[in-house]
Amino acid sequence: MNEPPPTDDERPSGPAAGESSPDATEGESLPGPTEWGEHPHGVGPWVAEFGTPPPADPRLDPELLAHGDRRNVVDAYRYWRRDAIVADIDRRRHPFHVAIENFGHDANIGTVVRTANAFAAAAVHIVGRRRWNRRGAMVTDRYQHLVHHASVDELLEFATGAGLSVVAVDNVPGSIPLETAELPRDCLLLFGQEGPGVTDAARHAATLTVSIAQFGSTRSINAGVAAGIAMHGWIRQHADLSSAW
Repeated sequence: MNEPPPTDDERPSGPAAGESSPDATEGESLPGPTEWGEHPHGVGPWVAEFGTPPPADPRLDPELLAHGDRRNVVDAYRYWRRDAIVADIDRRRHPFHVAIENFGHDANIGTVVRTANAFAAAAVHIVGRRRWNRRGAMVTDRYQHLVHHASVDELLEFATGAGLSVVAVDNVPGSIPLETAELPRDCLLLFGQEGPGVTDAARHAATLTVSIAQFGSTRSINAGVAAGIAMHGWIRQHADLSSAW
């Protein structure tokens, strides 16, 4: 996980088409978007693009090489098999986790998953219902580790066993501004619903509660946006920016 990412000359260059979104939990997820034709970027078949046979690289997907790759992935992963992409990200994932006390407006869950994937979070933990709408994830859930917990107690037990400090993100009295807080490197960032916020049980178990500075009239910002801000706060403090794309 601490190894450096492959250099550009170790990856196939150039930009893939995809499959329909798989179910998150044994057929319980709502349908997500397919990738064919939905992204204008990408590349066509390898031979048509480059005029040469593809290299003998086990990471490359024969189907994508033959038909093109229009997936929502960075160019360095064009034509790569899904499991090869996940394995490559696993080598450089960050040690922070993200937990969601199941949001009432579950489109926010997809936003959190998409952002967690962008920042290479170790995992996204969803507390409560298994079934959620994956459309907002824009298929990034295929490359992001997802874990379900039936209850907050189960989530907290996991955090303790994994040696993670629980950081609740909630605008409540006594919270520390995220802008000045020192986030633990090995932590679990915990988010609640936009109205009630993080549950009392979760907040009492947290090592730290942080808030996001606001200056307008609204009582709270969108939960998916708040999660992105908090994750980026961790990135600013701990990530090796030289390994970013």
